[in-house]
This record gives sequence, C-alpha cells and structure tokens, in this order.
Amino acid sequence: MTAMFIIGTVVCAASTLICWIMTALRRHPADSSIISLAAIELFLFAYAGYAAVRQSGGASVTGEAWEFWGYVLTALILPIGVFIWAVLDKTRWSNLVMSLVGLVVFVMIYRLEEIWWGSAL
Repeated sequence: MTAMFIIGTVVCAASTLICWIMTALRRHPADSSIISLAAIELFLFAYAGYAAVRQSGGASVTGEAWEFWGYVLTALILPIGVFIWAVLDKTRWSNLVMSLVGLVVFVMIYRLEEIWWGSAL
C-alpha cells in the first residue's frame, strides 16, 4: 500500500462518516458534509499532482495511461457535481448522496493503485 492510498482511504472514510452523521442529524445539507467533499477534492488534486510529477520524471503506469488519467479526471469531477446537486436539493438526503462520493472515490483510488502498480494492494 502506498502512502497516497492510505491518506485517500482515511479522507474518504472520514467524509463518508461525517455525511452519514449529518444525514441523521440535519434536514438540509450540512456545512461539515460540504467541507468533507472539499477535503476529498483537495486530496484528489494532490494525488493528480503527485502522479503528474511521478510520470514526468520517467516513471510510467503499469496499465494504460489513458485509463489512469480518465479515472483521475472522473474522480476530480465527482465531488464538484455532487456539491452542485446538494446545493440545489436542500434536503436531508443530499447529505446521504454526498456520503456516496467518499465510497465511490475510495473504489476509484483502489483502481488507480491497480493501474499504477499493476496489481491489487
């Protein structure tokens, strides 16, 4: 396991937990849920930057580069799209939908690690 995967797992798990708690406690999108989405987005920017530096230094991914960067781009778009949706849907359930970002991004990070290193963790 790489340090970036571990950090991503912690960020995604914390975001999911925060959003689940806010689903139970709030009747509208909670600021803490939105901030947890921002934390995921910041992590993804750091991950993309790390990957870009690594690849520009000559290291390559084991899988297909287009697939790797497709996952990165999709993961970067996901929190933004869900944030926009949550702002438009001001119900309790927007917190629950925001929690799914943490779960989906975790799976995407796992897949990115498979593409990057060539095997499951």
